Amino acid sequence: MAAVLEVFDKWKAFLGDRVQAAEKAGFNDESIAQIAFQIGGFLADKVDPENKEERVLKELWDVADDQERKAIAKVMVKLAKNNA
Repeated sequence: MAAVLEVFDKWKAFLGDRVQAAEKAGFNDESIAQIAFQIGGFLADKVDPENKEERVLKELWDVADDQERKAIAKVMVKLAKNNA
């Protein structure tokens, strides 16, 4: 997974593939966004950003409240869908 995090375009494609897999498994958009919210929290707490884009996302996540973090997660799901 570390190699995926090194290049943001690869990261977006990786997320897009995962969103498609979740949709095929029957998850709806709200469920996918909730999972993205949980993953975002894990990444913010446990993973050091590998590039400037991830650093920006982490900084936004760190200053956001839960409602704003859920919005970030939903936007990331949309971004992932566009890159699938």
